[in-house]
Amino acid sequence: MEKGKLIEFRRQGERRLAVTDRPEGKKDWIVLDEGGVAHKIRPQQVEYEIDGGSYKPSDIPSFIQQVKPYLDPSSLEVAWELLVEEGKAVSPSEMAQLLFSDQSPLLCYAAHCLLSEDKIYFKRKGDLYEPRSASQVDEIKHQIEVERQRHREKEAFLDRLQQALAGERVEWAESDRSRLEAIEKFVLQPEQPARAAQEILSWAGRSQTPEAAFELLVDLGWWSPHENLFLRRSGYPLQFPKKVLEVAQSCLISPPSDPDPNRLDLTHLKVYTIDDESTEEIDDGLSVEFLKHGKVRLWIHIADPSRLVTPGDELDLEARRRSTSLYLPTGMISMFPTVLATDPMSLVQGKLCPALSFGVVLDETGTVEDYSIYTSLIKPTYRLTYEDVDEMLELGIQAEPEIAALATWAQRRQQWRRSQGSIDIQMPESVIKVKADDEIVIELLEVSRARQLVAEMMILAGEVAGRYCQEHNLPVPFRGQPQPELPPEEELLLLPAGPVRACALRRCMPRSEIGITPIRHASLGLDTYTQVTSPIRRYTDLLAHFQLKAHLRGDSLPFSREQMQEILYSVTSSAQEATAVERQTNRYWGLEYLRRHADCVWQVLVLRWLREEENLGIILLEELGLELPHRFERPVSLGDRLKVQVYRADPHRDEIRFREAIGQVS
Repeated sequence: MEKGKLIEFRRQGERRLAVTDRPEGKKDWIVLDEGGVAHKIRPQQVEYEIDGGSYKPSDIPSFIQQVKPYLDPSSLEVAWELLVEEGKAVSPSEMAQLLFSDQSPLLCYAAHCLLSEDKIYFKRKGDLYEPRSASQVDEIKHQIEVERQRHREKEAFLDRLQQALAGERVEWAESDRSRLEAIEKFVLQPEQPARAAQEILSWAGRSQTPEAAFELLVDLGWWSPHENLFLRRSGYPLQFPKKVLEVAQSCLISPPSDPDPNRLDLTHLKVYTIDDESTEEIDDGLSVEFLKHGKVRLWIHIADPSRLVTPGDELDLEARRRSTSLYLPTGMISMFPTVLATDPMSLVQGKLCPALSFGVVLDETGTVEDYSIYTSLIKPTYRLTYEDVDEMLELGIQAEPEIAALATWAQRRQQWRRSQGSIDIQMPESVIKVKADDEIVIELLEVSRARQLVAEMMILAGEVAGRYCQEHNLPVPFRGQPQPELPPEEELLLLPAGPVRACALRRCMPRSEIGITPIRHASLGLDTYTQVTSPIRRYTDLLAHFQLKAHLRGDSLPFSREQMQEILYSVTSSAQEATAVERQTNRYWGLEYLRRHADCVWQVLVLRWLREEENLGIILLEELGLELPHRFERPVSLGDRLKVQVYRADPHRDEIRFREAIGQVS
């Protein structure tokens, strides 16, 4: 190089023009830009040398202005079309001749600028530029268009984002879904990489944390303020697949032929269905048949969803995937599509209903004397609530002697099971319901004769079903529970009677077990037991129905022992996850209820210790049936009653703190 030479170099990726001023050392040069600022550069930093006479820094702005009119990138496409077939590489001066029919220094530099900035038609090869192949150009153009489309979608998304945050109604585009789902994933799986979500949070001016992501989704109206994160983190499906819904509609319009055409007609029996008022899946009904010599036959009728479901079909596999209906404070999520579960599968009052009926004769002690199982047809007579039945029993309604008989035999069954070693633990139990306006209602369930009646009849059906399957060597989901190691009676008597003592017993109870061979169920006092009374909402019950019904009609069993065992592994895992979701969701709404009632004073019972040396225990809010942790600030004993007030509650963080309300009135 020599003094006064106009060169192009790059500084931090930016194209710069400068005039050489003087050498610096053996190889370096000092150059002056248009502002007269000196830069030290090495020869390899020089991108292009403009031919021609001696330049001064003050010439640079004028030179740039003269070049600009020639910098039309589209002109390269014409040149590329002329050169691509030959595959000939060109220099900037040759390109200047081709584009402008001139090779002046200014136009050669313009050609250099076009070629060096081009990302579509030419690629650099030494000091020359080689035309790309037609296929390469097509692919590059496609990628550029894809990127432009992404940019347009991003800009449109940001517009909708701001509109939604401003409270305007927004129709989210399909392309928005992946972005919003990325934010969801960041909330649900904060330990996973979340670059896309954090980028969106940055666009929205929010901190890049899972908490901020949750708030953004709520502010956008994409999630509710009480979004069920436990449910979303679980594998439980929130929606039914389209194919399953289509099959459900087909069953409604054109039901499949009944695999059990020779059903026993029991429509002459009076059938009572007894449930909570809000129950939609009605899966059991009760009858009493008065026999000679003062004997009675108790009938437990169970809904027969397998009338519409075939092992291995779409409905069966979806129910297997779900394993159970979910009962959450915000509502039920059914194991089967609701249009089936609440109508043709349920025992609906006044309708002819297929059922699986268990007829049982008991002796005076409550022992099973005789039993039979039939696929049947029934016609439910009354739909009653537990409160209805309690009132009927209290008033002694003469027109319905069946109700009194059911209560009497239920009591005898309970006494018989106690004689067999059953363990009855009575703890306060509540139901949490969230209404449409997010109002939370907590109802404490009363121990009642009606609930005991229904519970005993369901256990009775489970016992005779287990006996039948054991006698005929049928692999079904048998339920059992190992014998617990209970504290000595004198030790239990030292504990206050009621919830404290019941809680101590409950802690001794081993987890129930499930397998394909009979096992004693210690807490029920039964040597064999299988659940069959909830096939609409519990998949293991449906499995038992499949096996039982096939055997009753003389068909081969739909599931071998190996198949049944394999299915139980997956179904049991899914059911445990669903139970955890129910428990966590109930706890969330319990804490939210307490948060909203922070000014209330609650009477609590010191239930048990977590770490007595740290004064950390579990208290029972007796009015609500909630068991929660509390650290005591003074010495207390199990069974003591205190008054507490919420000090801090954060349902999202699963945190609750109480302080004792000494001297305050509840």
